Amino acid sequence: MENGSSVQGSRELLLPAETRPCAITINNKPPEFPASRFTFLSIVLWFDQSSRGTALISWSVFFLLVVGAPLISHFLLVCSDCDFHHRRPYDAVVQLSLSLFAGISFVSLSYWSRKFGMRKFLFLDKLWDVSDKVRIEYEAEIQRSTKRLMIFVLPSLTLEAIYRIWWYISGSNQIPYFINPVLSNALACTLQLSSWLYRNAIFITVCILYQITCHLQTLRLNDFARCFSSEIADVGVALAEHQKIRRNLRIVSHRFRRFILSSLVLVTGTQFMALLTTTRASVAVNIYEVGELALCSLCLVTGVFICLRSATKITHKAQSVTSLAAKWNVCATVDSFGHLDCETPTGSMVESHSTPLHLDTTSDDEEGEGDDDLANTKIHPSYANTISYQKRQALVTYLENNKAGITVYGFLVDRSWLHTIFGVELALLLWLLNKTIGILA
Repeated sequence: MENGSSVQGSRELLLPAETRPCAITINNKPPEFPASRFTFLSIVLWFDQSSRGTALISWSVFFLLVVGAPLISHFLLVCSDCDFHHRRPYDAVVQLSLSLFAGISFVSLSYWSRKFGMRKFLFLDKLWDVSDKVRIEYEAEIQRSTKRLMIFVLPSLTLEAIYRIWWYISGSNQIPYFINPVLSNALACTLQLSSWLYRNAIFITVCILYQITCHLQTLRLNDFARCFSSEIADVGVALAEHQKIRRNLRIVSHRFRRFILSSLVLVTGTQFMALLTTTRASVAVNIYEVGELALCSLCLVTGVFICLRSATKITHKAQSVTSLAAKWNVCATVDSFGHLDCETPTGSMVESHSTPLHLDTTSDDEEGEGDDDLANTKIHPSYANTISYQKRQALVTYLENNKAGITVYGFLVDRSWLHTIFGVELALLLWLLNKTIGILA
């Protein structure tokens, strides 16, 4: 923080309303304003550990809902003598899976909160040197994160609440209770639903934080790519801007690499453990017993999907900048040689210089899902006299040999990496099915 009176959490100061007008120009750092406008950050404050008091409360809630409630649910509310509708043979897998993911999420979030603070962690202290368009869109993305969190968490909580309420009402004469059955079941149901909400919310929150930080770098890459469709007065400034983006991507990769790798390993382990328990010969699978396990698996896989999609998207976007720069260099070279070859431009040359250069043969209706929008950027008439061929070629060579992207311990998270993961997961799945269903057959 800039001064000693600044503290982390909700008391941190954020970005000002005024920023620089262009992506590759620098302005003095303006004043800042409070962070209360971001409702998503107020949700993150549930895990704030900026002081001893908040840390004590945060850890107490964590142990109660992530450790205590699952143990009570599994051991004290066990219903081995109940009918098959109320038995829970997969409860141990469900509770262990949710608690493991909540644990790594809470530890990661606690470490980030203590070391960086949410303002610095989300690069809000660095937005003074970005364009107004990037700042506005990034702030809107943070505001949308609360709605996105609700979309991912509330449906699973609703289904879990319906199941729990039905389970307690229909099995009230079979479920163990203490003193008063109605009060005991109500408290147990409330505690279980609170634990489910907390564990899912904290995992999805970290995944959304990862998505937010990746989105900022995507916005900066889009802003940087727009420079190729207009005049670039100084290649050195453009080079410095790209180096900033690469440095931010390295920071994001370093901060989240343990969380991404742990989540990927744990989701593989927990899902194969669930598959192994459901394919046993002695277990009869029905919706009453396996429904909660399927809901838990869906929540965990969704969180990992959010992270992998965000990482792959920004890596692909960063690599598209290289092809865009090469396209820009070609257009500039063709434009400059057109002036040298003919003293009197022909009609076709005049038309080509008066309109943008379209190198793409596909129409707008044939475009994909939007991942290649940088490659479809329209290059306008180049400023060949402003930047020499040597400088343009040097910039292109630099971009080709310094590709940016999200990495996990040095491995670039791109589509090829995802294909490798899918191949490994599929091989493990087929091996497990061969060891279980194959033996039963």
